[in-house]
Amino acid sequence: MASSLSMVASPLTVVSLLVASASIMSGGGGGAQAQPIVPAVISFGDSTIDVGNNNYLPGAVFKADYAPYGQDFVRHEATGRFSDGKIVTDITGCYATTTLDAYSVDCSGYDGGCVTNEFVLWVVAAAETLGFESYAPPYLSPQASGKNLLIGANFASAASSYYDDTAAMYDAITLTQQLKYYKEYQSKLAAVAGRAKARAILTDALYVVSTGTGDFLQNYYHNASLSRRYNVDQYCDLLVGTFSDFANELYRLGARRIGVTSMPPLGCLPASIRLYGEGKDACVPRLNRDAETFNEKLNATVKALKRRHAHLKIAIFDIYTPLRELAQHPAAYGFANARDTCCQTGTAKTRVYLCNPTTAGTCRNASSYVFFDAVHPSEAANVFMAESMIEAGIELVT
Repeated sequence: MASSLSMVASPLTVVSLLVASASIMSGGGGGAQAQPIVPAVISFGDSTIDVGNNNYLPGAVFKADYAPYGQDFVRHEATGRFSDGKIVTDITGCYATTTLDAYSVDCSGYDGGCVTNEFVLWVVAAAETLGFESYAPPYLSPQASGKNLLIGANFASAASSYYDDTAAMYDAITLTQQLKYYKEYQSKLAAVAGRAKARAILTDALYVVSTGTGDFLQNYYHNASLSRRYNVDQYCDLLVGTFSDFANELYRLGARRIGVTSMPPLGCLPASIRLYGEGKDACVPRLNRDAETFNEKLNATVKALKRRHAHLKIAIFDIYTPLRELAQHPAAYGFANARDTCCQTGTAKTRVYLCNPTTAGTCRNASSYVFFDAVHPSEAANVFMAESMIEAGIELVT
């Protein structure tokens, strides 16, 4: 079977297939306005898909509510996304918008125009790409109310994780609490849409789970007590078991389409190379092996969930392969730098991961960097990863 990366090499062929499929599934034809492929996108996880929930947590250690975060986003303002611009779930195309605020679509800046949109169509929970004119605001924000609830909800919180103790260390929203918020959202949605319509939205919605990096970088690797209690294999069992329980509960609550991201190549993140690379300018093999162990167990768990729930569509969004490829061969994909970060990071325990707001020196062109800060990809890298996940996305919406 062709790898996700090889599929990226033939965009026009893929686009033609996706456009035709989208038209058939949405009942499109003639000049009718396109309808969303799914009615809503509901997101759980960490900073990879946090769109600003941590802005509303006074004690949260990790926030992206300051420059240079957001320098390439709508109005060039920080919204709480951990990137220079869009994160993977924002990757958009050419849908018209009626408003231009922190939650609206901006299609400018992409070569190929709508081709980018259709190419990413099946990817991950990119709300506009699935046919929406805007995407769900952070659940803790005032905007998460009324009709805005109809298109989904985003519960993700930077520093959250599968292991609730990790999130608690950084005052993030634990995965357990995110699920409680989801149940609260169900009631709010029913009040806005009516019980029958709310049930239909929740059943047909796309659910995205993206977390786990912090369980290693922000906990296991520097927590001697935890690493004594569990070896890597046992720790991965703990994390994947938590995901399995979480997915089963989502299914019980009505979810039927779930996409979960793999663990990224932990050893290729700039923070990992800096902290664990022993002075070498290369990915740290030991950490990548840990990520591979997790991913193998996640694959087995997803297969088991499919066998258990005949009506569940569940797929893994592989971010390990494309991000490792970018980190090891950046020039082959148009990037100039995969080791340094676009923004200047700090030296303290937590700031080593993030842009330092007191240090000047952010790069002029973030699109030439694979990483914006020491753990989060640039918008350009997010576009690449989104495109590489096309095969898994098709499985969820067909």
